[in-house]
Amino acid sequence: MDLFVYGTLLHDPLFVRVAGAVGGIRQKASLRDHVVLQAARSELPVLVARPDGVADGAIWSGLTADQRARLESYEVAFGYSARPLVVTRADGTRALAMVYLPPATDVAGADPWSFARWRDGFAAVACLAADELQAHQPALSPPDLLRQWPMIAGRAEAIARAQATCAPATRRHAPDSFTVANAAPLTGGFFKLATLDITHRRFDGGMAGPLRREALVGCDAALLLPYDPARDRVLLVEQFRTGPARRGDPNPWSLEPVAGIVDAGETPAEAALREAVEEAGLSDVTLRPMFSFYPSPGSSTDHFHCFAGLTDLPDLSSYAGGLAEEAEDLRLHVLPLDEALSLIDTGEINAGPLIAMLLWTTRAKARGDLQPAP
Repeated sequence: MDLFVYGTLLHDPLFVRVAGAVGGIRQKASLRDHVVLQAARSELPVLVARPDGVADGAIWSGLTADQRARLESYEVAFGYSARPLVVTRADGTRALAMVYLPPATDVAGADPWSFARWRDGFAAVACLAADELQAHQPALSPPDLLRQWPMIAGRAEAIARAQATCAPATRRHAPDSFTVANAAPLTGGFFKLATLDITHRRFDGGMAGPLRREALVGCDAALLLPYDPARDRVLLVEQFRTGPARRGDPNPWSLEPVAGIVDAGETPAEAALREAVEEAGLSDVTLRPMFSFYPSPGSSTDHFHCFAGLTDLPDLSSYAGGLAEEAEDLRLHVLPLDEALSLIDTGEINAGPLIAMLLWTTRAKARGDLQPAP
């Protein structure tokens, strides 16, 4: 049976990434007594039954069994279910086609969904997320896809964020010839391990590679150092960390800034403010951008967006924080900035991001850049 698609799958680059190499014939078509509305809380489309409505789309004929299986897995993972409905081709003829209907939990807003707006603002990220799906062999099962989707979407937005920015190159090599190609399927659940073949321009003008490399594929993160400029105090987060424990460190409890992954659909600044509430209970915070950096560029895609959070820290006692539903077991410490700096000297603070953020805060304080707004 033919397949009727609407919404984001009308975007040919996304359809190819989801279904695989295109086989079959695509024709314009419409579904009567239905409309496509924008979701109430996102830019995604929602198909809604409505008398006298018309939902524009396309009908696919001759798709391969593999393409149908991939589309089925993609749709079912997000709760869509297939149903045969009569659609009208552009030439006026009618045909019975399978249509994936959204789950009842998808809430539509009042406005029509705009393909052009989604294409111009969100299609690139959707294609990047689908690229990661294609990198899995075998393909992710629907339950695994649904479970991993928040991280997949977050990684896609991180790639788009990186592609949209390029820091100056006054001393380092200017952007030049290099290629990065997947050499093996992705592995891992929460994070991913990528095996890559890389070629790049050498400093002597020649080319290096292909070089087989591995990289841990994570998401962007937002880091916040709460600072009280009136009392010259900072807030530090203490928690158990797997990395030091696996390395054999006899004390794997770590002092760090407030931090968390930048979720899909939010900016790093929004993530920093959200984490301030979730981890430390701080709702009245003024952000001051610090810097962003790769903590381990030789082996990881992780990228940290760092902020100072100007706030009131009147109490020097420690207290518990974090979200129980995320199994967070946090202890928050409020202490003078000078005391925090001394913990760098003793080695008690050994997390690189916190060291960098404390030193930045010291310089910014000396410049007078951390005074609250009048």
